[in-house]
Amino acid sequence: MARRKVVTLLTDFGLKDPYVGVMKGVLLSINPDVTPVDLTHEVAPGDVFVAGTTLLEAYPFFPEGSVNVAVVDPGVGGARRPIAFHTDGRFFVGPDNGLFWPILRRGPLPPIFHLNRERFFRHPVSATFHGRDVFAPVAAHLTLGAALEDVGTRITDPRTLPIPEPRKQGSALIGEIIRVDHFGNLITNIHRIDLEDFARGGQLVIRAGKIALQGLRDYYAAVAPGEPLALIGSSNFLEISVNQGRACDLLGPQAGSVGGKVVVEGT
Repeated sequence: MARRKVVTLLTDFGLKDPYVGVMKGVLLSINPDVTPVDLTHEVAPGDVFVAGTTLLEAYPFFPEGSVNVAVVDPGVGGARRPIAFHTDGRFFVGPDNGLFWPILRRGPLPPIFHLNRERFFRHPVSATFHGRDVFAPVAAHLTLGAALEDVGTRITDPRTLPIPEPRKQGSALIGEIIRVDHFGNLITNIHRIDLEDFARGGQLVIRAGKIALQGLRDYYAAVAPGEPLALIGSSNFLEISVNQGRACDLLGPQAGSVGGKVVVEGT
């Protein structure tokens, strides 16, 4: 098997502490040719749902054979299993706490392996830093050609995660905010295809909090600075945004955060 050199890292560690750098050090100590790539380390602490949906959005842009390490792991040191699997041409390594369910639920379940072959770990294994002692070492060995069967035992019962789906309610399509990005844009769970099926060429009114937006715009500057708009973002999901502003602040802490309701009406 060809060597796999790209390793992406997604965590809730932030960048104030040395944790991310230490994981990269472990990767490079095992395989000096590896290329670590930061997806993000600013996931809110313990937010498994946002971590999973962020990874789902990002991983297809990396080459086949990449190893994706995701460590948002409030259960570290407890009963949750460390796992690895391969799907869509990429490898995934991290905790079995539902983080990977947004990816796993899209099709037939791939072979999933409980990481229990301790010769692939860094020792001693800390009960509070499996990113350093379990996930990074296993990822590095995968880049060197180790097979999943080498690093663990197959399981068939990965943890699932509740995934909110848009739903029709009368003449409306009801969705919710699933992520607030760095710019304050509100990314919803309503996909472009959902809107196309719902609108069927008609006009749309998008309601979120106290605002009602007429139709979709093509880009942020289609409205005046400070004005809100709705558009299909780069991930093909409906977004509520403010040109040169923050939609999360406009809607407020309840309506403008994860879980806030978005209603699409046809006219």
